[in-house]
Amino acid sequence: MNLKEVQQTLMEMFARPLGDGKQRHIVFWYDEAGEFQEDIQGLSFENVRIWEMKQNNLFATKYEIEKVDPTSHFLIYSVMAKPSPREDWLLDTYKYSFEFATDKITVIMRDLGVADDSLRSVFKKYAKFFNNKDRYALFSSYCVEKYTEQTVDIAVLSALCKCTYVSLEEVLKVLFRNECKETNKYWESILKFGNEETFWMLMEKVFGYQLSEKSLKNLFTFFSISHLSESFKEELPSTWTPFVARNVTNSVVFIDHFMNNKEEYEVLSDKIAERINVEKYIPNWELTSFIGCDTFRYFDFHIINKLSTDLVEGLEDFETYKGIVNQRRKSHWYPIYKYELGAIYWAISLLEKVKDLEQTIPYAEAEDMFKSYCDSYSFIDKAYRKFYVALDKVNLKEQFHDLRDVIENIYTNWYLNELSIQWSKAIEKNLNNKWEIIGLPQQHQFFNNQIKSHVIKGERVFVIISDALRYEAAKELSELLNVERKGSTEISAKQGVLPSYTDLGMASLLPFQELNLVEDSVYIDGLKASNTENRNSVLDRHAGDAIAVQYKDVVDYNRQQYRDVFTGKKVIYIYHNTIDANGDHAVTERKVFDAVNETFNELRELVNNLINHVSASTIYITADHGFLYQRSSLESYDKVIKTINNAIIDNRRFLVTKQAEDIQGTLTYSMNYILGDNSDTYVTVPRGTERFAKQGSGANYVHGGAMLQEIVIPVIKFKNDRSKTTKNDIKKVDVQLTSLTRKITNSITYLDFFQTEKVEDKKVPLRLKIYISDEEGNRVSNENIIIADKRSDKPDDRTFKEKFVLKSMTYDKTKRYYLILEDEEESVEKVYNKYPFTIDITFTNDFGF
Repeated sequence: MNLKEVQQTLMEMFARPLGDGKQRHIVFWYDEAGEFQEDIQGLSFENVRIWEMKQNNLFATKYEIEKVDPTSHFLIYSVMAKPSPREDWLLDTYKYSFEFATDKITVIMRDLGVADDSLRSVFKKYAKFFNNKDRYALFSSYCVEKYTEQTVDIAVLSALCKCTYVSLEEVLKVLFRNECKETNKYWESILKFGNEETFWMLMEKVFGYQLSEKSLKNLFTFFSISHLSESFKEELPSTWTPFVARNVTNSVVFIDHFMNNKEEYEVLSDKIAERINVEKYIPNWELTSFIGCDTFRYFDFHIINKLSTDLVEGLEDFETYKGIVNQRRKSHWYPIYKYELGAIYWAISLLEKVKDLEQTIPYAEAEDMFKSYCDSYSFIDKAYRKFYVALDKVNLKEQFHDLRDVIENIYTNWYLNELSIQWSKAIEKNLNNKWEIIGLPQQHQFFNNQIKSHVIKGERVFVIISDALRYEAAKELSELLNVERKGSTEISAKQGVLPSYTDLGMASLLPFQELNLVEDSVYIDGLKASNTENRNSVLDRHAGDAIAVQYKDVVDYNRQQYRDVFTGKKVIYIYHNTIDANGDHAVTERKVFDAVNETFNELRELVNNLINHVSASTIYITADHGFLYQRSSLESYDKVIKTINNAIIDNRRFLVTKQAEDIQGTLTYSMNYILGDNSDTYVTVPRGTERFAKQGSGANYVHGGAMLQEIVIPVIKFKNDRSKTTKNDIKKVDVQLTSLTRKITNSITYLDFFQTEKVEDKKVPLRLKIYISDEEGNRVSNENIIIADKRSDKPDDRTFKEKFVLKSMTYDKTKRYYLILEDEEESVEKVYNKYPFTIDITFTNDFGF
């Protein structure tokens, strides 16, 4: 600072308005280096006395200011160092005066409003840091409320790491995120412009890090093992114990928060796991010892392997296995291993169902077997489907080869085989070559039984026909629709037509007076039934004001286009084809189960569009037929050799002929039930799941036969509810804190929660993230996840005990802290509930981060 700048700055100081009862300005200028000693008398200010203070005139200075001239402005100049408060004769005067300084540190302290001169050494330590306007600007932007040695240290670190606010936790997050890069520019900045010794002093003070090797790699190892030690239920290896903090709470909270930096955490965690050889130790530990640990991915890896092995070996502790899978849904690594855990979950579910059935599908009358399939057996088809949907997406494919073989063997060699034997006996005995089962609603009566009453009443009705939407999948779709919209959803089943193939199935869902088979094509009242335009004509003839459209033509409609096409129409048929389009082709049949999920998404969106764009009230969703699918290759003994060559229609699953055939391993039925008396047309199907031998690929996905998976036709009826009543409102189950205390007196505390109602019908699961924060919203604890999806009637089954670990820091017992419950699935208003708490904890080390 040159003399001209000094003159200008001092003039501005003396020109400041007087306030707080002041009559004058007094400015102290300590020029310890004596840089301006020769220039001081050359300075001139109007109405300001310049007084030079020396070591031998301190009393005289005080007497002059206070007694001799108590009214003039004073500039007190001294070449001495500023005295400490204990030795300052003029401290009382100094307290209501200003200080002027020409050395940079003093200027900085003055600009920041730091009056405590004992901090000069701290600021001086960072002289190199402050010698840059951008760093200084960021530091000053933090507006630190109270400067201490520690807050200055952390503020410097925060600025060097370009944090938006002062936080040692944020500093560490930045440093560790950049440890994943080739060079850590922020650590280099600390080494160059900060103070490395101070950084490690803070690590020791805040986290208890005392290891001789001072490196970020070692520090992250220390955090990771300390984090693990809090949830691990056995003794850690001796080589790990030096890395465990004496007080682990801050390490636990830091790692818990840093996990939100997903990519960087996983890279660093894997490096540490490899460094300390986690994979070597895990096989020696009981699964229960690390079921709640998610520090390293190897825990999930081993859990997946162990559960898969147990299932392959025939162990049947299914409830425990499900509990483990559900526990891992809360793990940091779950998004990575969700398909592996999903495949295991559905394998467990399938095997558990088989056990419940005592590996027996008993013989029953055809009607009873049909109903048992709807109520019970179809769950095995669902579990098999969902097992493969997950299995096809797993990364750890090697670990699932044996389990896949077990599931495939149970499904194809036991379930399909047993079901086909008992069902074939039932329909052979009960039907006497007639297809319709007495007591069951029939698919070809769909229009008369479901739609005609709406037509008579003048009500508008929508019918969505999804090709090959089999019953088990439709049941899942019905459940999805039920919890997505306000309305009522019910599902029923009809006996499908035989043969169960698209042309006949689609035709049977239309109104008709006469249905014929002309060569290999189905005709309704003289019109070819496979043509959408002809279907439209048939509907219009029987219902009036009707229309038939293809889903692919309306999928991209906007609101106005929906209204243009459907306004004035009373009966609307929409034909959808995703499952069959994939299954019927050898190239894509392997994706048929994925196509089921795609169908769910497409139909849910279509239902929403119909309701939102054209105010649809009543919507039916049904199918033309179901399907059989098995992943394993078929053997020669799975195929029936046909001995005729004059079939009207020749399919892997059926033959249509003009005379009743007698082929070993088959069943034959008259088609009079749908084509009319004297049709002289017959359908022959293999018993059970076998296929007719036929050249070409694509035999794993089939339909057309008489198996329950093919001929149990779902009918979903969705009735939209626009009323103001709450009867059909969808709401998430409620979760409440049940711990009576609202005071925390320990850095590790447990709190109890209760899911007040079970998941059912319109009450859907709730996923909560729970943590403790201060009044400003700063999190002071780890985060817990509660997945409230319990369906049990027992209250004990719907309780949760969660462990909270608090930072080691100073807590003000006169202030409020809050237990925050966040709904993770909400995008806007996340706070589900909050409970006020007081925290009364005394730490021997009360410095937080």
